[in-house]
Amino acid sequence: MRLRCAGVGYPGEFHMVGMSLMMGGNVRVGLEDNMRVRRRENADSNAVLVDKAVAMAALFDREPATPAEARERLGLKGADQVAF
Repeated sequence: MRLRCAGVGYPGEFHMVGMSLMMGGNVRVGLEDNMRVRRRENADSNAVLVDKAVAMAALFDREPATPAEARERLGLKGADQVAF
């Protein structure tokens, strides 16, 4: 069974990140779902949200996938295989 969950807005996104990490699931974060990194602090980029998710993963002894690992798991082509 694969765990899928979605948390929209703050703090929902990071509540779901924590729950998914605890249950062995995967996470993704992004400005399209949530524009805050803290209650009174706007995220100025996706990278800020990813950094917070990575820090939370470390609390649960979880290691983030590399871009290559994520592409493999999702069955995606690498940048060298598309005509952008």
